[in-house]
Amino acid sequence: MTQKKSNRRRFITGLGAAAAAAGAGAVGASAQTPAAARFQSARHTGDDWMDKLPGKHRMVVDGVTANGAGEAVLFASNLYAANKAGYALGENDLAIIVVMRHFATPFAFTDAMWAKYGKGMSAMLNFKDPKSKEAPATNLFNSAAYGLTLPNLGNTIDALIKRGTQFAVCDMAMHFAANQLAAAGAGEADAIYKDFAANLIPSSHIVPAGVVAVNRAQERGYTLIYAG
Repeated sequence: MTQKKSNRRRFITGLGAAAAAAGAGAVGASAQTPAAARFQSARHTGDDWMDKLPGKHRMVVDGVTANGAGEAVLFASNLYAANKAGYALGENDLAIIVVMRHFATPFAFTDAMWAKYGKGMSAMLNFKDPKSKEAPATNLFNSAAYGLTLPNLGNTIDALIKRGTQFAVCDMAMHFAANQLAAAGAGEADAIYKDFAANLIPSSHIVPAGVVAVNRAQERGYTLIYAG
């Protein structure tokens, strides 16, 4: 081999080694680039009550319609029963929030509100007492007397409250209902709204909107169960 060819080979070999070293350096630099930070939702003090519920498991049940309110009561009751039967878990092992929003919202009102505004709410919801076929004068999902004729299947709101269930009540829907009743001649909208706010079932939290409460609960580790 001539000296000229030998020098050429060493030059080409040197270029290859330099390229390989440069490539390795680039890979190393890439590996050291920090990954994008994982998304973390903002926290708002108005939602901090959701973190105060004791429990090893967190669930939020989203009630949307009149029947959905009854189903939400049933589903929440089933969560307590199934976790006890299948896992020997007690009530304090579960953190359960029931959201009453949209047309489920009036079922977060006490019997006093149904006695006062039941006819208007019945018409608004297209919901009647299955026994009397008339507008309810009480919150029917707080009664165990209707069995299979109502979607709560005899499970009651009071029973859930005693177990530690908390309720998120949609403020937008409360205003909507008050306006609808006022338009039907039941009184002045602001007065009706104040009536509602002062007569919620125990363990209730008024939230800006039910959909927002569903979102915030999931951001705080609650699993969503829909009750339409």
